[in-house]
Amino acid sequence: MASDAALRTDLVVVGAGVAGLTAAVTAAEAGLKVLVINKGRGWHPGDREPSTATYFAQGGIAVVEPHNTDDSVALHTRDTVVAGAGLTDPVATESIVSDGFEAVSALVRWGALFDTGADGHFLRTREGGHSVRRIIHAGGDATGAQVQRALAQKALSHPNISVLDSTYAQQILRSGDGTALGLAVGSGDGARTEVYAPTVVLATGGAGHMYRATTNPLGATGDGIALAHAVGAAVADMEFIQFHPTMLYRPGVRGRRTLISEALRGEGAVLVDIDGNSVTAGVHPLGDLAPRDVVANAVSAAMARTGAEHVYLDARHITDVARRFPTVTAGVAEIGLDPAVDLIPVVPGAHYLCGGVVTDTAGATTVPGLYAAGEVARTGLHGANRLASNSLLEGLVMGTRVAEAAVERSGIKLMALRSTPIIEVPFAPRPELQDQMSTHAALSRDQAGLSALADRLESVPSRRPSGLTDHEDAALTLTARLVVASALARKESRGCHHRTDDPAALTSTLEVR
Repeated sequence: MASDAALRTDLVVVGAGVAGLTAAVTAAEAGLKVLVINKGRGWHPGDREPSTATYFAQGGIAVVEPHNTDDSVALHTRDTVVAGAGLTDPVATESIVSDGFEAVSALVRWGALFDTGADGHFLRTREGGHSVRRIIHAGGDATGAQVQRALAQKALSHPNISVLDSTYAQQILRSGDGTALGLAVGSGDGARTEVYAPTVVLATGGAGHMYRATTNPLGATGDGIALAHAVGAAVADMEFIQFHPTMLYRPGVRGRRTLISEALRGEGAVLVDIDGNSVTAGVHPLGDLAPRDVVANAVSAAMARTGAEHVYLDARHITDVARRFPTVTAGVAEIGLDPAVDLIPVVPGAHYLCGGVVTDTAGATTVPGLYAAGEVARTGLHGANRLASNSLLEGLVMGTRVAEAAVERSGIKLMALRSTPIIEVPFAPRPELQDQMSTHAALSRDQAGLSALADRLESVPSRRPSGLTDHEDAALTLTARLVVASALARKESRGCHHRTDDPAALTSTLEVR
């Protein structure tokens, strides 16, 4: 397919969240010319619905501070490995956790403002699965918004960074030997542009919109998974979709719903069923601060036991909850409730991928020249279940590392392009796909439901995508196929993959690990 235009740069980054913009700024500071492909509209500080999941991250960043004698890299690594239910890579985890404070310090130099005490040190809270208070935060529960603001302002003011807004990646371009050398991108007017660069970074986020209800913004449609898979990059651990235990319950609402940060539980909020009984009593020694998979399953069990469509989070006894948690307070106010006086109705909701495009600890995929960072990547940090607030940490650290790799590769000469036309691919109608995934491949799965869903996905007709919605629906369909195939292959329950036809293994996941 002929291109309407062509661009050359040192690094092209797909995605404008924490990992993508950290990569862009780090590479630009080292002198590289960087082009960022942003599927969403341009950054505006007052925008209530930006396109990145980073913006909506509430709790904070899990990071070990050098002066904190109660914490250590070893302890943070242990907590992460325990949450990962036996599939976390301890070597990769220690490597990423070790660089956390340096990455946060760079973010502060770029203008991020975190909450601090009278002594000038970061204020810290505790979240599910953590042994100690190590979560730093900004604006109470507006950490993601602060991270996004600081990175966006730094990137947009940097002379070495250009951003193409409302533009989406259609295809990874490769040389004759299979090395990634750029992207074909599209825009709303139908133009196709080819971007050539010795390093391509995927930082596209997750795929929450495979499901009816998710904490993710509209752009989370599995784009990076589909792009990487199309050129043969290894993908792994796709069965592990983390469902956050506390998403605001809004009956009949499809798409993004308000996240109710587990930092509220870190400050003493408790989960109760509609009869006022504890949701997690007798389930795990950490109670409401158990790993997310454990709490989400406890919430689901309480709903089944009572026949209710939700449980409640009781935060009424938290002092000055509106000041400490302004984002949650505003979100709950949209349905006419005040967390200072009302119980908050919550349900589990599709939150984060734990698997993704396989990378090493430098962010390199199995395709030369192609790197991945952030939620789209499977570094080994998360295993079968993410530890709370490790996500922004990973985005900062791995965004820095892929930029460092791009600096090393900046002198590579681009080989001749191997032309590949856009082909016909299957894509299901999005509401139908979301309904089927929510029924058969959500928090709980079984052989019969997964098999029926796999057959249905196999029968989806193919055609050539012609615009953004088509490309997103094709990406969601492919990602769903990968999730279902992986979920069928793993007969046991582990982490956030729960097979109801494996009750013995399911029970074991609820015990101390």
